[in-house]
Amino acid sequence: MAASPRILLVDDEPDLLDLMELALVKMGLETERANSVAEAQARLAQTHYDLCLTDMRLGDGEGLDVVACASALTAPVPVAVITAYGNAGNAVAALKAGAFDYLAKPVALDQLRTLVKSALNIPEATQADVTARDLIGQSTAMQEIRTRIAKLARTQAPVHIAGESGSGKELAARLIHRLGNRSDKPFVAVNCGAIPETLMESEFFGYRKGAFTGADADRSGFFQAADGGTLFLDEIADLPLSMQVKLLRVLQEKKVRKVGATTEEAVDVRIVSATHQNLGALVEVGRFRQDLYYRLNVIDLVMPSLRERAEDIPEMARFLLDKLGGAEVKLDRDAEKALRAYAFPGNVRELENTLERALALCEDRCIRSADLNLAPAPLPASAAAGCKYPLQDYLDQAERAAILEALEQTRYNKTAAARVLGVTFRSLRYRLERLGIE
Repeated sequence: MAASPRILLVDDEPDLLDLMELALVKMGLETERANSVAEAQARLAQTHYDLCLTDMRLGDGEGLDVVACASALTAPVPVAVITAYGNAGNAVAALKAGAFDYLAKPVALDQLRTLVKSALNIPEATQADVTARDLIGQSTAMQEIRTRIAKLARTQAPVHIAGESGSGKELAARLIHRLGNRSDKPFVAVNCGAIPETLMESEFFGYRKGAFTGADADRSGFFQAADGGTLFLDEIADLPLSMQVKLLRVLQEKKVRKVGATTEEAVDVRIVSATHQNLGALVEVGRFRQDLYYRLNVIDLVMPSLRERAEDIPEMARFLLDKLGGAEVKLDRDAEKALRAYAFPGNVRELENTLERALALCEDRCIRSADLNLAPAPLPASAAAGCKYPLQDYLDQAERAAILEALEQTRYNKTAAARVLGVTFRSLRYRLERLGIE
């Protein structure tokens, strides 16, 4: 008969230890106590535990010392910390130090039970072989990304993924979810820039029947749909400030209130966010809330651009050609050289579009450099000041770059791109035709 999971409880308050021990024993778990950092470290060194729960403030040190000790073991032990109510700074510090999750005092037993069930399902293997099959490339940058994703999958800390458009941020988010203990629960991806501001609250939190005209039945939002799993907030920088306030409250309280409802309901979601913009810079100019930024950016993951790992382009191109139905099509040496030399401002997404076009144009099942139809390389910034003539060419280049960036940002939704650019849809369509942008 398998032994029951063993949990180490670390706190200098006997009453809280009694409360947690009673709740966990009723779940069929074994518990042991420690009332100081020193005692906790000694027990961790002598006995294997499946989970450790530690207070943040102890008589002889910090809960972070316990986190560090548990993480340094040959078989690391997941640790959850207990923080004073409303002390978000301690919670964030613990998560950054490697804690699995946190609880706020006074400890709610339902949240304690949920956290323990979640922690005990953490997969033991890093499953690096799985990430290797999904993240193409053997460059140093991609090897580091695989390693970091495997580590992030073992924690419940919020993750913010930065990187240029088309660099694979959503793929990374899906891998973090799939390699973690929430893999059997929903993964809900939301493009924050594609939702009209007037609909954001109802889309995120749901609504009650009769809450507004057209609300003819109760409806759940993104948070309820992702309950137990992961909510991926793509292009988080596009959230208006009014919505940022509401999102911050949900992340703090772990509860949502549907539009038109009088009560809140608990939700258990892991937040992974992403944007191609610099959130820190947006905080400085007042376009993004600092408190929300610190909530989201507990752990960061920076996806490298394709030009930063040009050695991966041949392998990536082969993978994409197979995906596009071109398994029998070859890429000649000049075409491969041209791909490696190109900057790819749209990253992997642009590479896929380029290969799809080339696949349609090539002959004899061989893609040549002429079939790629790569755009001229952009002028380097240092030369831009002296290369503004002829003027129309310079203006066309700037306009083309702005339009391509807006299209990438909106995932080629032309209506949304026109809104980002501040022009009408008809005007954007004319510009696309004039500049020869497909």
